[in-house]
Amino acid sequence: MDRVTVGSANRGRLQVEARTEGCSEVVTPVGELDHHTADLLREPLESAVEQGRSRLVVDCSRLDFCDSTGLNVLLGARLKAEAVGGGVHLAGMQPVVARVFEITGAEAVFTVHATLAEALET
Repeated sequence: MDRVTVGSANRGRLQVEARTEGCSEVVTPVGELDHHTADLLREPLESAVEQGRSRLVVDCSRLDFCDSTGLNVLLGARLKAEAVGGGVHLAGMQPVVARVFEITGAEAVFTVHATLAEALET
């Protein structure tokens, strides 16, 4: 299992780890996902799809904040993954992040799992 970390504490408030686990690309954003940090998440999600890994699992358990820009990154990844027969699974959302999805109705278009382990089982 290869791991790649994108971003650093010096560049901003978000770090993103990506790794392949079975048939899934697991992407773990850590910190705050907003207008200033969105590209740090967008790049590994798009790269995974371009490399043929269309089942994306986003481990949200260490995501402290997500604004509309972050939500749009995830929605864009969902469209790209679904276009090639895959999808985006969200796992372990913190209440503050889950609330953004609830308020916007975005939770209805994603497969949401309580834990990363659950997301990887399906």
